[in-house]
Amino acid sequence: MVRSAGPGGRHRNPQPAPKSDADRIIDAALALVATEGWRDLSLAAVAAAAELPIGQIYRLFGSKQAILRGLYRRIDEAVLAEPPQGEAGEHARDRLFDLLMRRFDALGPYKPAIEVLRRELVGDPLAVICAGRSLMRSMFWMLAAADIATGGIRGAIAVKLTAAAYLSTMRVWRGDDSPDLGRTMAVLDARLRRIERWLAPLHRPRADGEPLPA
Repeated sequence: MVRSAGPGGRHRNPQPAPKSDADRIIDAALALVATEGWRDLSLAAVAAAAELPIGQIYRLFGSKQAILRGLYRRIDEAVLAEPPQGEAGEHARDRLFDLLMRRFDALGPYKPAIEVLRRELVGDPLAVICAGRSLMRSMFWMLAAADIATGGIRGAIAVKLTAAAYLSTMRVWRGDDSPDLGRTMAVLDARLRRIERWLAPLHRPRADGEPLPA
């Protein structure tokens, strides 16, 4: 298994740039979700917490569900900021493992909000659809970054299996308070090994006539 230093790799800017309005809105929404819940979250409250006019939320997002998509995009960008820290002869599974663990690292500060979302999103069909689509898009990019084929039926199956492995591991991650996320790493590694036959490296496409994995 390959384990990276964090969602952005080892090189960090000691003086981070000022937060954009979009980041302020996402941060404010997540803080409110953690303390007050998702069901009653209002865009006016988010605007007040972000110290921005509500028109800026309208321009940048337009809905609570769009802010949720913004969180997914933020995590994706943090994970994809640097390529996986590969080693010679490693498996595609190892690169994917590294990227998915970066996701858990990046999600760490938002655990309280994520726990609330897990409980309350079931009552918001639009948010469920939004989260599902965002998850599949994120898993597509995780596979692409790991140089794993995403095209055709085989690629679509790989995306769905990776999403299932990720969600299964997230149940463990939510209760894993260890500094190195050891339990999470072990479960994710086991889940990815189960689906490894579907994680075809992009540079080794399946030959015509080769049967799909059973």
